[in-house]
Amino acid sequence: MARFDGQVGIITGAASGIGKEIALRFADEGGIAVIADLNLEAAQATADEIMAKGQKAFAVAMNVTDEAQVDEGVAKVAEKYGKIDVLVSNAGIQIVSPLVDFKYDDWKKLMAIHLDGAFLTTRACLKHMYKANYGRVIYMGSVHSKEASKLKAPYVTAKHGIIGLAKVLAKEGAPHNVTANVVCPGFVRTPLVDKQIPEQAKEFGITEEEVIKNIMLKETVDGEFTTTDDVADAVLFFAAAKNNALTGQSLVVSHGWFMQ
Repeated sequence: MARFDGQVGIITGAASGIGKEIALRFADEGGIAVIADLNLEAAQATADEIMAKGQKAFAVAMNVTDEAQVDEGVAKVAEKYGKIDVLVSNAGIQIVSPLVDFKYDDWKKLMAIHLDGAFLTTRACLKHMYKANYGRVIYMGSVHSKEASKLKAPYVTAKHGIIGLAKVLAKEGAPHNVTANVVCPGFVRTPLVDKQIPEQAKEFGITEEEVIKNIMLKETVDGEFTTTDDVADAVLFFAAAKNNALTGQSLVVSHGWFMQ
């Protein structure tokens, strides 16, 4: 029997990057991968890719900052499958700028996607998880849930906040057999990171190679990027937790960039 046989997992921001890898792997192991993404067309393409392999997937449009759309999307999934076993709150963006110049609108936008999105999707799924007396919630944190970097004030703040949310849910969810954990990747070579490289090169007045070597991977033990596969391993490890022994935890996947 596969690890996630028949389980329904909503993965936000799953049309690309880390989210897509998690969805592919979840479906590989027997799960029904719900691809929840701002871009429905891209979400459907990922769902089609999974179904073409004879596996199960479902695409749903979801702007995680829109309360009505989150509630509606989650309700649609629950209606279709009768339950929601796993939530992976993964949707995120990055905006870099010195704190002194940071636009308030950009601050609010980033906070809304990371923190409001995690709250809204969690709240919507919990109703169904509590009813079923089962649920596994995994938040996408970052090494920036533990450490700070220049130019990333709202991102670092939001990722620290995610850990607080997970700890509260770990306590509230325990009587309902719902766990909450955080996966904290280092730099993963996704479109999000690729976009940051030239931005930081410009901001710091250095080459793109220097950004990679001297900023992004400087503190790793081997100068290597974390892969989407590495992150998916950790997410699925938490998703498969048998009981409350593993809850309220954060696991750093970063080639040793941050060691606890």
